[in-house]
Amino acid sequence: MTHHQQSQEDSSLIDKDVGKYYDNIQQLELATDASSLPVSAIWPKRTLISRIGIVIVIILSIFLALHLRATHDGREVEQGGLVPTGPYRLLEAHEGRDFFSYYDFYNGSDSLGSAGFNTYVSQSKAEEMRIVDIVTGDNNEELVYLSSAPTKVGPRDSIRLEGKRRFERGLFILDVRHMPDGCGVWPAFWLTDEDAWPWNGEIDVLEGVNGQTTAKTALHTSNECDMYAHVAPYAKTGDWEWITGIPNTFTGEPDLRSNKPADNCWIMAQHQWENEGCTAVHDRNDTLGAPVNAAGGGIYVLEWDPQNHYIKSWVFSPEIPQNLFDAMRTAKVKDTSQRVMPDPSLWGLPYAYFAIGYTTGCSADHFKNMHLVLNLAFCGNVSGNRFSRECPVLAEKFNRTNDNGAHDPVLTCNAYIESNPKELEDAHWKIKGVYVYERMLEAPKEEKVDYAQI
Repeated sequence: MTHHQQSQEDSSLIDKDVGKYYDNIQQLELATDASSLPVSAIWPKRTLISRIGIVIVIILSIFLALHLRATHDGREVEQGGLVPTGPYRLLEAHEGRDFFSYYDFYNGSDSLGSAGFNTYVSQSKAEEMRIVDIVTGDNNEELVYLSSAPTKVGPRDSIRLEGKRRFERGLFILDVRHMPDGCGVWPAFWLTDEDAWPWNGEIDVLEGVNGQTTAKTALHTSNECDMYAHVAPYAKTGDWEWITGIPNTFTGEPDLRSNKPADNCWIMAQHQWENEGCTAVHDRNDTLGAPVNAAGGGIYVLEWDPQNHYIKSWVFSPEIPQNLFDAMRTAKVKDTSQRVMPDPSLWGLPYAYFAIGYTTGCSADHFKNMHLVLNLAFCGNVSGNRFSRECPVLAEKFNRTNDNGAHDPVLTCNAYIESNPKELEDAHWKIKGVYVYERMLEAPKEEKVDYAQI
């Protein structure tokens, strides 16, 4: 996804503060010119200042030791000298009628970066329109239903949920029984910090457009986050998305002879599409959209673990590892001793693996203060721009041109969506639950080298 981008003014504020700082220093130097004062008048003041400085340093040292994080072998160390490397514990289980208590409904137009042909509505309006509901699924399960509705002005009314809690790491599990699918449709489940994008990162866990059937996980970051030569092929089952057709810098013509992996996460990386990021692609073509819906749904898992220097991603459909199944089944059990905790080491290789941390080409601080987002968009900068290529029959039928008389894929996509075709009835979410876990704190251990990153 491409999201809210806000200009940062911190640098100008810092410049002003630095200027004031140096002005004050100059005034102090003029007021205490040593050539105009006797030595006895200078040194007592300096001694007092030195003593005060020592006291301040001691106080700050104590404060830092008690309240700030340190590092151990390059890893974060929490208060008390502990690190989050233990077994997972449940933080949140979003299910049934409690689901919406973990989210805010974003109300307004889509961001300029995404430019979807939709308007997100408040919870009260969504409930009134019946595009959000709790429905009954198989085995009398409560499922969260999220959809959209046509409008007289064109863009559809839709849903965007933004998680209330911020995360620095975690294991995020989405149990979806049906996901939006079809041409012009752009659903996503992701993590981001919109107000500090791309500096605090973005991780797309589930995202597809125009009926795609292969799952992808993408990271979008600021500069200096590169996976090249840091992820071994045997660390994952999938591959990088391969890029071709980037316009030549000098001629502007598409370069169809070059082909490179999308393994640089920086949104402005050279020889990649703008905001491509580093994108890992599943090795199976039945892990997204219609095939998953036909199988009764799937489980999408993201493990964001800066302590162990990686981000991993799995898709399970139709078969689910027993440990993962038991963890979701018991997440709401009141007797916590009866809950099963997820153990990714029992699930097999992930299809996506990203190396982060001090031993890699991407420092862990590229990802921080992120929250969950679940939304349903239409057309826009991704689904719209790819519409003519991925939905050629519909593109011919709903063809629209720009002011120059040339075919415009985004306007064409918008025209299709505005016609409110019957196919959009399939563009809805049915979600059993979202589950968030974090590793428990424990004493630091001697770190082992993960050769998958070398």
